[in-house]
Amino acid sequence: MNAPISPLSSALQQMQAMSTQAAGGAGNVAGGSVVPESGAASAGSFADALKSSLDSISSSQNNAITQAHAFEVGAPNVSLNDVMVDMQKANVGFQFGLQVRNKLVSAYNDIMNISV
Repeated sequence: MNAPISPLSSALQQMQAMSTQAAGGAGNVAGGSVVPESGAASAGSFADALKSSLDSISSSQNNAITQAHAFEVGAPNVSLNDVMVDMQKANVGFQFGLQVRNKLVSAYNDIMNISV
C-alpha cells in the first residue's frame, strides 16, 4: 500500500529533468540517471510534459467520477474504499496541478516585470 502515486512521481521526475536542464546540466534525467544530450533542450518538451501531466490529472478525475457513479448505482465490484481512494488521488492531482499553475503564473509575472 506504500506504492507512490504514479502521476506525481512522473511529474516530479519531469520537474527534476527540467531543473537539471535549466541549471545548465549536461543532460536529461531519465529513469533516475543522467542521459547526455547534445545541444539545447528539444523544442516543445516543456509543453509536452505539461500536457501529459494535465492529461494524467484529467484521466484520474474521470476515473474517480466513473467509480463514484458505479458505486451510486450499486455495482457489486466497486467498494466505498476504492471510490474514496480514487477521489483523493484525483483531488491531490488537481491540487498539484493548481500549485504548478500558480507557480507558472508567478514566474510569468516576475519575468514580465523585469525592466530591460
